[in-house]
Amino acid sequence: MYKLGIDVGGTNTDAVLINENKEVVADIKHPTTPDVYDGINEAIRTVCDTAKIDRADITQAMLGTTQGTNAIVERRNLAKVGLVRIGAPATLAIPPAVDWPEDIQGVVEDYVIIRGGYEYDGKEIAELDTDAAKDFFTRVKGKVNSIAISCVFSTVRDDEELAIAKLCREVMGDDIPISISSEIGSMGLIERENATILNAALCHVAKRFTEGFVRSLANEGITNARVYISQNDGTLMTMEYAQKYPIRTVACGPTNSIRGASYLTKLQNAIVVDVGGTTTDLGVIEKGFPRESGVAVTIGGVRTNFRMPDIISIGLGGGSIVREHDDGSVTVGPDSVGYQITSKALVFGGDTMTATDIAVRLGMADIGDASKVAFIDEDLANKALATIKTMVEESIDAMKVSSDDVEVILVGGGNIILPKKLIGASTVYVPEHAGCANAIGAAIAKVSGYYEKFIDYNETPRDQALAHAKEEATQQAIEAGAIADTVEIIDVEDVPLAYYPGNTCRVRVKAAGNLA
Repeated sequence: MYKLGIDVGGTNTDAVLINENKEVVADIKHPTTPDVYDGINEAIRTVCDTAKIDRADITQAMLGTTQGTNAIVERRNLAKVGLVRIGAPATLAIPPAVDWPEDIQGVVEDYVIIRGGYEYDGKEIAELDTDAAKDFFTRVKGKVNSIAISCVFSTVRDDEELAIAKLCREVMGDDIPISISSEIGSMGLIERENATILNAALCHVAKRFTEGFVRSLANEGITNARVYISQNDGTLMTMEYAQKYPIRTVACGPTNSIRGASYLTKLQNAIVVDVGGTTTDLGVIEKGFPRESGVAVTIGGVRTNFRMPDIISIGLGGGSIVREHDDGSVTVGPDSVGYQITSKALVFGGDTMTATDIAVRLGMADIGDASKVAFIDEDLANKALATIKTMVEESIDAMKVSSDDVEVILVGGGNIILPKKLIGASTVYVPEHAGCANAIGAAIAKVSGYYEKFIDYNETPRDQALAHAKEEATQQAIEAGAIADTVEIIDVEDVPLAYYPGNTCRVRVKAAGNLA
């Protein structure tokens, strides 16, 4: 029995097969194609042919994809969204999407702010105006593709969001996708609402990449596999879940690389440097999983506050363009030849000097034809390498929480451009199969359960509240497909909220287990 992991990046589509002993049987890289499914089909075909296995023996297939992120950043294929904000009169001063870039504001086709919402302690601001909501749904029926619902302090109480969602179904039918803010973001109305709108806008993209992946598998004769999509906390979700919460695929690529790096090195705590063709992503492994960001995250110019990995991205990759300037200085990137590296880079007969060419010139890598870069002046090459080294070292320093040196893992197909000694790193690891760590991370990912709630410890003792939270998170993981005996609690957090009455804390628990 085999697991198939696929990760689609901007430059390469990586594929890996892992057997029942969790050993990598085969891994390949294939250039990402303009139509991503052509690249996925080729990657699946090549990795299966390389491993010489019976495709019927593939029982699980996992996909990590950048399509959700790309759709937001490139403003393409986004659905028209109708928004209901529950919070009048308290929130009338700030219209939805007010701080969004102009070229994406049009995602919100129409909106209404109705009476309702809650105070910080769960008390109603005003009586819920269901008539206004009903009129809005009647008005936008047939004009929008998806509905987003947000409510003031819905993270404390979600009753009114659920009531409006039920009303939406009654008016607009059961087929309309509905995104509810309390299920997506955390504290902060505007950022949570923004994340909810983006989630609603990705409904077409989500349907396309989930159904497209299934078609790609079928085209290659893989029909017995259960299909999963990578989410950005290092775990998996079903196709149905991915279609409901596509926003959770954003940044799943770096997350897969972090999980893959941990798996390949057996390290539970380290900094991972994932070097692709265009960008380098740095993240932190904590207890084998990616460290989450504690601040609002901007996606395509839109501020959001949903769960995201703590990632730093810099414009450095194997295809980054190297330039020597009149003053003798050398810059690397941020522009890149991307997936055209096999035709544009000097070592492949192209006419553009890239970071990969520098690595070959200095004897750090054996790729392409080294004779084609022999003319590069050694001083220029060393300046370029120093620039590359400094960019990564500064980013490593930014990810550290102390001045102590840390263990660093280099992964990604472009890791050849980096030296194996870096300031701030106690040890630099480059594991076998590092080039496909992202696909490996997708293939070996676990299933998670997540619990978050505001609890007054004066009403429910802390020990009792945490025990209940752990039970709920564990049960969610099992319901998502995890083997009960393998589920473990991987993160517990309770944060006192000084502005709440009593002894209120935000309790967050995450559990994860192996796929059944």
